[in-house]
Amino acid sequence: MDLVNTAHDDTERLPDPAALDAFLDEQGFTGDRAGTDAELAGVHALRARIEAIWDADEAGVVEVVNGILAEARALPRLTRHDHWDWHLHLTDPQAPLVDRIGTEVAMAIADLIRANDLDRLKRCAAEDCDAVLVDLSRNRSRRYCGTGNCANRAHVAAYRARKAEAI
Repeated sequence: MDLVNTAHDDTERLPDPAALDAFLDEQGFTGDRAGTDAELAGVHALRARIEAIWDADEAGVVEVVNGILAEARALPRLTRHDHWDWHLHLTDPQAPLVDRIGTEVAMAIADLIRANDLDRLKRCAAEDCDAVLVDLSRNRSRRYCGTGNCANRAHVAAYRARKAEAI
């Protein structure tokens, strides 16, 4: 989700390899990085492919997930490194960055498919925002993304509208 939201509201938040590197550091993403324009272009293409999941039906989502896993030749293995306890890696640490990111996202989406929870994939309800979110709230009531203070802006606007009506 964070990757998809690096290109919303007509703003490119990954304009160069240095920005991608900073984003990956912020996300705690490990493994080799080439730091090239070609790698960045691959991540941009993957980002668009992943974003399409939010607008697809279940069969379309499954097709994207299976495609990403097949292309990356995913081979799950347990690993433990840095401050992380045992977890799954789906490719070798030396695999291309786009494959490593893609398989992580694909497996997360696969979990939603298996749990029949694709309705948790939502777009921000703010009229001026096109960001995506994954609603992991217990009652599935999350409506706004966390990228642009959208919930606060919507609540303030609703409050001001109520106050204006009361006058």
